[in-house]
Amino acid sequence: MGNRGMEDLIPLVNRLQDAFAAIGQNANLDLPQIAVVGGQSAGKSSVLENFVGRDFLPRGSGIVTRRPLVLQLVNASTEYGEFLHCKGKKFTDFEEVRLEIEAETDRVTGSNKGISPVPINLRVYSPHVLNLTLVDLPGMTKVPVGDQPPDIEFQIRDMLMQFVTKENCLILAVSPANSDLANSDALKIAKEVDPQGQRTIGVITKLDLMDEGTDARDVLENKLLPLRRGYIGVVNRSQKDIDGKKDIQAALAAERKFFLSHPAYRHMADRMGTPFLQKVLNQQLTNHIRDTLPGLRNKLQSQLLSIEKEVEEYKNFRPDDPARKTKALLQMVQQFAVDFEKRIEGSGDQIDTYELSGGARINRIFHERFPFELVKMEFDEKELRREISYAIKNIHGIRTGLFTPDMAFETIVKKQVKKIKEPCLKCVDMVISELINTVRQCTKKLSQYPHLREEMERIVTTHIREREGRTKDQVMLLIDIELAYMNTNHEDFIGFANAQQRSSQMSKKKAAGNQVIRKGWLTINNIGIMKGGSKEYWFVLTAENLSWYKDDEEKEKKYMLPVDNLKLRDVEKGFMSSKHIFALFNTEQRNVYKDYRQLELACETQEEVDSWKASFLRAGVYPERVGASEAEENGGDSFMHSMDPQLERQVETIRNLVDSYMAIVNKTIRDLMPKTIMHLMINNTKDFIHSELLANLYSCGDQNTLMEESAEQAQRRDEMLRMYHALKEALNIIGDINTSTISTPMCRAYRPDAGPPRPAPRRRGELLQCPPPDLGLADRLLGHLLLVDPHWVVPPLCPPGQVPLLIPLGPHLRFLLGLIVLLLVFPGKS
Repeated sequence: MGNRGMEDLIPLVNRLQDAFAAIGQNANLDLPQIAVVGGQSAGKSSVLENFVGRDFLPRGSGIVTRRPLVLQLVNASTEYGEFLHCKGKKFTDFEEVRLEIEAETDRVTGSNKGISPVPINLRVYSPHVLNLTLVDLPGMTKVPVGDQPPDIEFQIRDMLMQFVTKENCLILAVSPANSDLANSDALKIAKEVDPQGQRTIGVITKLDLMDEGTDARDVLENKLLPLRRGYIGVVNRSQKDIDGKKDIQAALAAERKFFLSHPAYRHMADRMGTPFLQKVLNQQLTNHIRDTLPGLRNKLQSQLLSIEKEVEEYKNFRPDDPARKTKALLQMVQQFAVDFEKRIEGSGDQIDTYELSGGARINRIFHERFPFELVKMEFDEKELRREISYAIKNIHGIRTGLFTPDMAFETIVKKQVKKIKEPCLKCVDMVISELINTVRQCTKKLSQYPHLREEMERIVTTHIREREGRTKDQVMLLIDIELAYMNTNHEDFIGFANAQQRSSQMSKKKAAGNQVIRKGWLTINNIGIMKGGSKEYWFVLTAENLSWYKDDEEKEKKYMLPVDNLKLRDVEKGFMSSKHIFALFNTEQRNVYKDYRQLELACETQEEVDSWKASFLRAGVYPERVGASEAEENGGDSFMHSMDPQLERQVETIRNLVDSYMAIVNKTIRDLMPKTIMHLMINNTKDFIHSELLANLYSCGDQNTLMEESAEQAQRRDEMLRMYHALKEALNIIGDINTSTISTPMCRAYRPDAGPPRPAPRRRGELLQCPPPDLGLADRLLGHLLLVDPHWVVPPLCPPGQVPLLIPLGPHLRFLLGLIVLLLVFPGKS
């Protein structure tokens, strides 16, 4: 008796195909299957119809099969068809099956002969079929027809490759006998993906249409272009038979008669024809499934383990359970609070390696963007001097002043301090924007509860906006405090005596020295194509100069540019450029670099540009001030040159005093602003989320509405549960099957009085047979001991039941092996 469990293997794979195709996972499993490939009009569809015994596939000229058809044949007592996309509907009229295939094909591909890799799953139940699953693929073509795209050949080839390149896919290569086998499209593609022929089964059609005096005997005997699994010949109905509605059963009888009567094929007639092909495919697919079951089981188990943790939450899931909703709400709020704090404090377990986020972006605002905004308010030198001179003259009035007035210093300082309000408020706005963005990032995990996510974002954002007013009021208070009293006794203030002897620029140089401020890659953007085009260099910025090198080893210096009299300006991006650009230029209208009036430097992101600008500020390179040229046009230079020496000394003194005091104010503001925002905005928001968010959620409305699942989450849960149960069921079915062997009847031992056994034709690749009676004793013993035809020997490691690769033995070698067997069996008589 055969192994009963093995008969369930093909139906098992059918159920797996249906289950995983329904949830879109079929392609990932690489299930064992047989793919039918061949050129157009090679007879693929006729072979499949002969299996079923019915006309049910679309026919016509040109490309007919335009989507893969997964055909599952199931042996049953009744006959009907069933589509996966029309589950539950039984098609007893196979003409309706044909129409449904055409309609479903057109639904996806349209009616313009286009193709699609989305398969159609058809299951046919019939008492006339063996359990078998095949994938009918579009026929390979060379020339586009009708509205087909010009690359239709490559589209079909790519689709075939999606199936035949999988290791678990057997290839049924269908080739017509009336064309040269060396030009077979099917064998060509099979040779590419299966060069050893381990997965390929050859089918030769149209044997009855060969020229008179020719035959395919060498091909069918596996002598020409041999395959591991051999060739099987079939004879399909002609187009005239199909048009005349010739019965398939009559066609099968005619096929049997053809092989029995043809002189070249009669000796192998019982190994030819559609019934034998179906039987061989059933056996080989069963064996193939058995061989691939361990790997399939491992893949199913790994998938099951990967989703088991998530499915555990869904197993006892009840959407309307109030206890579950309360627990879920508490967990979501706690998780949100933890995620928000981690993003701000920078201790998250999921660290973003692509861009700054949360606390890192706020830190950049505090220490790069805000200082840059402060220095952008840097006063224009000529305008400041003019304001100081006007203030001194207005204070002296009609009198000629002998001493530098204190009031001029205080007036100018207050005017400069008031300008700080704008960058301070801008800093608060930038931090608020980052906080709100952080809240949105943290609520992404709540996508399964859209109402909860929306309400949580609204509550926290509203709180942040409320704190915005309080924070801005406090920031304005800091500025007002600075305006309230000028502390000229501050330890960092230079005083009047020193102000007359030193300039602010020299002071900066002495304080900074020639220390390195920043290093990094920048692209020089405005070098012409004739001179090499844009190129990336390694830049080193110090307090006195900007140098660039060929690479970051800093061995080959390209140029060194002093930073004196340099300023920054933004440059608009070019039409084809994706980089962000800024430029350095000389305030005295001199060339900056060789014959270039400005040096354009490019970065990949705006963040890098802002960071470089902040570094240039530390080196005393300030942004260009809009409107500076207008001041010059209004006679600023002539005014300065017209000042008397005494007034010029007083202006220089006040100028140095203002610069010294504003440095103290800027330092204080840069220190207090982050502290103020952290206390009033960020820390307060964290406390609010921890202590008051849950109460606000409870008070905002109905908890059931709040914890209502999204449709996507419900669908995902159903899909995960279906996948989980499908995997469990598949593993249970696989576990129940004994995959040790397919047992076959033992051939009876030869006895002289038993009469000769029925002669059976022998061929390369055939399963076990009893030895014929006309052999010598050694041959007969060798055949009985090895259970094979003694003209062939089976490799000892060939898996049970699998068609072995038989090795032919010559008469001398058989004689020697026979003697060895005799010596082993009768050692005493040797």
